[in-house]
Amino acid sequence: MADDRPSHPVSADRGGRRVRVLLADDQTLVRAGFRSILDDEDDIEVVGEAGDGLRAVDQARRLRPDVVLMDIRMPELDGLEATRRIAADERLSAARVVILTTFDVDDYVYGALRAGASGFLLKDTEPMELLHAVRVVARGDALIAPAVTRRLIAEFAGRVRRPDPSPRLNALTEREREVMALVGAGLSNDEIAGRLVLSPATAKTHVSRIMTKLGVRDRAQLVILAYESGMITPGWLG
Repeated sequence: MADDRPSHPVSADRGGRRVRVLLADDQTLVRAGFRSILDDEDDIEVVGEAGDGLRAVDQARRLRPDVVLMDIRMPELDGLEATRRIAADERLSAARVVILTTFDVDDYVYGALRAGASGFLLKDTEPMELLHAVRVVARGDALIAPAVTRRLIAEFAGRVRRPDPSPRLNALTEREREVMALVGAGLSNDEIAGRLVLSPATAKTHVSRIMTKLGVRDRAQLVILAYESGMITPGWLG
């Protein structure tokens, strides 16, 4: 059975603003379920499928998706290493990997974030949450399911032996440090704006500037850096 199957003809034109999605999971039924939900949307296109990590990387390089829904436990190459390879490939700088997790089982989630994943999606998520997650991460605006992400990161951040203050943080202003800490706690731009009494546009500008200064690809990487540098700790916001 073929694991890589482009759907309808793939167009390189993003003028229609369709989000191109690659499904990577070794369970055919899981892929079929996600595909049936995503293909019903006018602004989302499933461009391919992969049943193992090696094919996921190959498909990502060939199809250039905007979002890869990536299972962790797959044959040939696990989702963690596949994520690392996709994130490290300069040709795929626009691709965002979302980890498919059962939460209680996958001990690799924190490692996946470090490898370059942009967020998490529970396999039993509701259809509307799946659609929202794909659209949000395609924009690069926010982490997926902030409440889930905070819980996951808080758990796995506790495995870091000790904070490693990054010299890169010296480039940030005091306001930017405040904003980064709130991003690390999982707050959206609107929530950051409310807490710091800023406009949402100003909060978004701060976040973009911080990512540029620190050379990170998205908010998920800011979260990791915030925890690993000791800027915040699990439960920091209560």
